[in-house]
Amino acid sequence: MASIVIVGAGYGGVMAGLQFEKALQPFTLVNKHSYHQFITWLHEAAGGRHQIDDYKVELSEIFRQRLSTIIKDEVVSIDRTQRKVIGKHDEYPYDYAIIGLGSAPEFFGIPGLSQYSMQLRSLETARQIRTHIEQQVKAYRDDRDQSRLRIVVGGAGLTGIEFVGELIDWLPGLCNRLGIPNHLFEVQNVEAAPAILPALSENLQHKAQSVLESKGVRIRTNTKITQVMQDAVYLESGEIVEAKTIVWTGGVRANPLLQDAGFTCDGRGRAKVNEYLQSVDDEHIFIIGDNASFISAGRPLPPTAQLATQMGVTVAQNVLAHSNQTTMKPFEPKILGTLASLGRDVGVGLVGGVQTSGAPAGLAKELTKVKYLWQLGGMRMVSRNRKPLVREY
Repeated sequence: MASIVIVGAGYGGVMAGLQFEKALQPFTLVNKHSYHQFITWLHEAAGGRHQIDDYKVELSEIFRQRLSTIIKDEVVSIDRTQRKVIGKHDEYPYDYAIIGLGSAPEFFGIPGLSQYSMQLRSLETARQIRTHIEQQVKAYRDDRDQSRLRIVVGGAGLTGIEFVGELIDWLPGLCNRLGIPNHLFEVQNVEAAPAILPALSENLQHKAQSVLESKGVRIRTNTKITQVMQDAVYLESGEIVEAKTIVWTGGVRANPLLQDAGFTCDGRGRAKVNEYLQSVDDEHIFIIGDNASFISAGRPLPPTAQLATQMGVTVAQNVLAHSNQTTMKPFEPKILGTLASLGRDVGVGLVGGVQTSGAPAGLAKELTKVKYLWQLGGMRMVSRNRKPLVREY
């Protein structure tokens, strides 16, 4: 049998592994952590909805150890000539590699942004953001510094909007528990584009903005950040917003290891692939998720979890087909919908071509969790948490 190495236990990497298990094909999965983290739900973790560790599942709970070799190691390079993945602790030779290394923040050259902002990218960063906010609210009781209660979130895509929606539902209770009038906290969302949630229609954009503003979020579109300093955001208008909590969600690019390994990449560092999700540079390497530049309808596909999951299924099938010298299957992306939560109970989105908003959209968002957990491990995975991530209705 061919030796297969999956690099990264994100949505695509995990789905590829599950397909190999179904085909009784052994594989090695190399990941920085021993767990799979629910990246698309990090806004809940950072925004106080559940315990941080509820948003991960150990890889040993997902895969059967007789078919998989799970290795906790941080990949530092890919040697295509020698066909081996190189980690900090060891090297992993392969006949086929599936690369799903995830993304890195895109700072667009804004001075100080990388140094003085936090980014919502992992369970660990979610923990840092949540702890930081709690500390700032507590510190306010001692010095009455209003900037401690002001949170600035840069970027109004899905991550930014879902995060401010979560914050605006969490902060009143946090302030009340600490004896601080909850009308004193302030959440600002700053976006350079003219509208929020660019993946949705103008009608849904307006609905989302209206909901968030009615809850107290200050949405600032057409507002460019020109510089970030410690505890201060500088805007193109000349205004300086003082805030002890600055979170950047304004964009991502592919992991820089792809360019370092000599792959042909697009402007966001994503490696170019053919219709089978094979690297255009190496037929023994398949690339998925945020790392893949797959052209559909004349443009690269967006880096979403639902597409990464679909890619994982397709690349597993194609690796097996290529190794058996049978016909590979072109990747056919299916964008089933886009949903954004606007707090703990409501949302907006498009499902099966139908626009939805309010509580029905919030419920639909919850159901996407059920669907994904079921894909991971059926009812066992859906019900695994002591405090379920999915609410009962």
